[in-house]
Amino acid sequence: MSHSVADLGPTPRLDWLLKWPGQIVLAVAMLQWTKEVTALISQLTLSESEVLVSVYGDYQKGLKTQLLATVELVRGELTRLQRSTIEALLVLDVHAQTVVDNMCEREVASLGDFGWMREMRYYWTPLSDAEKAAARPECSSTEGLISVSMVNATKEYSYEYLGNSSRLVVTPLTDRCYMTLMGALHLKLGGGPEGPAGTGKTETTKDLAKALAKQCVVFNCSDGLDHLAMAKFFKGLASTGAWACFDEFNRIDVEVLSVVAQQILTIQTAVREEAVYFQFEGTRLSLNTGVAVFITMNPGYAGRAELPDNLKALFRPVAMMVPNYAMIAEISL
Repeated sequence: MSHSVADLGPTPRLDWLLKWPGQIVLAVAMLQWTKEVTALISQLTLSESEVLVSVYGDYQKGLKTQLLATVELVRGELTRLQRSTIEALLVLDVHAQTVVDNMCEREVASLGDFGWMREMRYYWTPLSDAEKAAARPECSSTEGLISVSMVNATKEYSYEYLGNSSRLVVTPLTDRCYMTLMGALHLKLGGGPEGPAGTGKTETTKDLAKALAKQCVVFNCSDGLDHLAMAKFFKGLASTGAWACFDEFNRIDVEVLSVVAQQILTIQTAVREEAVYFQFEGTRLSLNTGVAVFITMNPGYAGRAELPDNLKALFRPVAMMVPNYAMIAEISL
């Protein structure tokens, strides 16, 4: 990652994005965009409306030119891997352009403005010599670390290898879901998207995991699950720091859910205390504090339980309704 950050300046962008692995390209492209927009906003003052429009206008033209050049690349001869990298990058590039357009409309002129704070921002923090000396041996060449911020929540990028995966089109609905889930992570809680089938509850959770380079295990719950099976799941999650997304969580029997609530509370309490080891179901486990549990629910179906209150208290709910099909189709095409 640090080599790619250093390489983006000297190498033209179109050559650069074919040179590095997909996951690196996406993260560094977002780093670069955050850096450019931060520099742009820093030039502005609230009083000069004409200056604001012209500064934004110049940057918008640059982004559009960059986007069209990348689209030209898709039409050419590419390997399958390069094509999937560029497809994912285009989704993020289009979103970046939309964000800048919205900020220009709202006349965002300070870094503390909510129009900028609400977006997902990637920051590169250079390491001091002392931090480099204290780093693990395999990180000895690291020049800095990435953190991802949204509103007041900041999470470390996890550098988990996820392969060359696609990315979701960011619509206003997914954006609001990200904000709620990032807020939940900041408070060391879980997230609970709920809504009808096909609204992107699971996909949005998985996409947030991709944005933070986290492994996310999706599991479809059924009424056959007992607290022992769930305990096995939680032991693995707590010691690896992975995320889990339990689909249709309210299918599980209420009797089991009460015990599950206690298990999740044990993990969340240990994370809050930043414990190195903790007791879980009679086992002493090492804890990776990156662990998070998400649940998705589809209310209003027959045979679904209402969640017990001690479980509801551990999750931030977020309602997912109608996806923006027009926007998704337009960007995908």
